[in-house]
Amino acid sequence: MDKKLISVVVPCYNEEEVLPLFYDEIIKVSDDMKAEHSGLEFEFLFINDGSGDGTLALLRRLSERDERVRYVSFSRNFGKEAGLFAGLENARGDYVVTLDADLQHPPRLIPQMYDYVRSGEYDCAATRRISREGEPKLLSFFSRMFYKIINGISQTQIIDGAQDFRFMTRQMVDAILSMPEYNRFSKGIFSWVGFETKYIEVNNTERAAGKTTWSFWKLLKYSIEGIMAFSTAPLALPIFLGIILLIAALALLVILIVRACAGNAGSALTLSFLFTLLGGIQLLCTGIMGQYISKLYLEAKARPKYIVKETEELYKNNKNKEC
Repeated sequence: MDKKLISVVVPCYNEEEVLPLFYDEIIKVSDDMKAEHSGLEFEFLFINDGSGDGTLALLRRLSERDERVRYVSFSRNFGKEAGLFAGLENARGDYVVTLDADLQHPPRLIPQMYDYVRSGEYDCAATRRISREGEPKLLSFFSRMFYKIINGISQTQIIDGAQDFRFMTRQMVDAILSMPEYNRFSKGIFSWVGFETKYIEVNNTERAAGKTTWSFWKLLKYSIEGIMAFSTAPLALPIFLGIILLIAALALLVILIVRACAGNAGSALTLSFLFTLLGGIQLLCTGIMGQYISKLYLEAKARPKYIVKETEELYKNNKNKEC
């Protein structure tokens, strides 16, 4: 039987508390899968995204203890999107799994995902969250609104509740890597590349340990990035606002002429309100265009998405030299 390698890609940022729990769980799942499918092999690729705790030291120990453990450590924090890209770029497997280290993505689902993809009917198996229990209501509301907005203005449809927990074929991974943009929004990229995807419905799961680094404002910024990455509709907003204001201005002009003929002059307060309204709309439109221009500016620089400071190979080589 031909050997098949499964790469498990895990972006990490300050995950010192939960990593031992995750490692024990993923080892148990992989051992069970190997016992059932003799041709399977695993590698565990952790991406340390500039963690400020003991994550890197823990990854060093794991890589010394288990040769299947690999890691890529960034020179600073580049963000989860860079971590996902680095994981896919450095994964060697015939299949690639992406999931978080906090156990909100249960590793026990990997065998089921493998069965779906192995059947040949699907190129990818992913989880889709159908409940938001334990999540703040305000955050849940804005999350639902985000999916409604982006699916309403974008040609790329993003499944509501779709997560980054995915089991993909090498062909799909290579397709994702062929999209080299600096400003990345993986949820949109996963949908844009196509391929048949099986969604597994799951309930919301709390972190096993540690604290999330995703604040409301970070999620809001991430949502704006997603909208701008997969829709140009906001650029059309100034056109519609301009048409509406033109109609309103013509109506106001008629009203002012009628009042002037009747001997009633317009109030300074009305004019001040109109100037303020127009100024605010102009700034909004300028800001939207500025955001798109800033994306072009960053793409034109062609900076690397991440910078590697250390890998398990570099660490072991340096350690051998010291000895």
